Amino acid sequence: MNRQRLEQLREIHRAGLLDDVVPFWERHSVDREHGGFFTCLARDGSLYSTDKPVWLQGRATWLFATLYDRVAPRAEWLDLARRGCEFMNRHCFDERGKMYFLVTRDGRPLRMRRYVYSEVFATLGYAALAKVTGDADIRRRAIEVFNTFLRYTRTPGLTEPKMNPQVRPLTSLSPRMCLLNMADVMLAIDDDPRYERLIDECVTDVFRDFVRLDEGCVIEHVGPGGERVDAPEGRVMNPGHAIEVAWFMMEIGRRRGDRALVVRGAKILDLSLARGWDPQYGGLLYFLDVDGKPATQLEHDMKLWWPHSEALYATLLAYHLTGDAKYAGLYEQVHEWTFAHFPDREFGEWFGYLHRDGTVSTPLKGNIWKGPFHIPRALLYCWKLLEEMAS
Repeated sequence: MNRQRLEQLREIHRAGLLDDVVPFWERHSVDREHGGFFTCLARDGSLYSTDKPVWLQGRATWLFATLYDRVAPRAEWLDLARRGCEFMNRHCFDERGKMYFLVTRDGRPLRMRRYVYSEVFATLGYAALAKVTGDADIRRRAIEVFNTFLRYTRTPGLTEPKMNPQVRPLTSLSPRMCLLNMADVMLAIDDDPRYERLIDECVTDVFRDFVRLDEGCVIEHVGPGGERVDAPEGRVMNPGHAIEVAWFMMEIGRRRGDRALVVRGAKILDLSLARGWDPQYGGLLYFLDVDGKPATQLEHDMKLWWPHSEALYATLLAYHLTGDAKYAGLYEQVHEWTFAHFPDREFGEWFGYLHRDGTVSTPLKGNIWKGPFHIPRALLYCWKLLEEMAS
């Protein structure tokens, strides 16, 4: 990419973040009465439900604290991050310290799920806010929630398995993916050497058990020894998850000055795009069966906002760190498809759910899964990386 193109792309991402996506959530998601954030937003930002998904409280807290840290120290961004933190503290934990999945507008618990992904994004939110405030209580909270995630994911039997472990024991990529990012983030507020050890363990696990270079795929679920499981859940690949793993590893490699880890992360990206890119309509498929058998997820061929957001940053980062021009081409391919289909030119923000051919499936802008995280994170990270590349 020449300097002119880098500067053009930088402005596209900056404007997309600060003139479109962030203002949409600032206008429509902030609950000024009860605290926290609404995410069940229709196309125009109007509410269709006031229930609050807990993991999106953590994600929104992360976003506004990170904007304060990396864009500008605006008091309103810091205030919004604090509001998210306070809502989680008051309403989002049960007596065990485990976080709910869904609460009412005023914080009464609606749903507890067996897994601990609310804890993932609360950790990121608390850590981001602790970094910019230096608040010891928030830092302590981040460490506590991180520890809860570790306890539930590493204590056999504590999290109820999806499958009968006596008949079909499984282990999954997602917890390793999350832990890679969580541990890397925690290093900014806690100098405990365990975070680097945990990162190394995750990298080892991912390449030993889930990345299949000989088969050209990254598998979501394997047996306890990393063996293939001949069932639909044992053949599933989620290209978006694999792409996140790829850039998490590349970022860690960049921080450590470990080029070998950068190259290994880029290889995961190669597999993900080779497998996941739709040769007929373009864009990234949501799920696929690595053996070419029918995918069982009804949404398998949909195009969702978050894998494309992750692919934008992953391809750009791979280009910057490796210098390989093929990643510039892959970035342009992802960029062209993403910006042609997801942004809503009339009401702002991005559509989240598209049919395989790129037409809109539902016009909503947020729900209990989609909120202010993947899109603004990708726009922010791409903007700042392009700024670095153009300098």
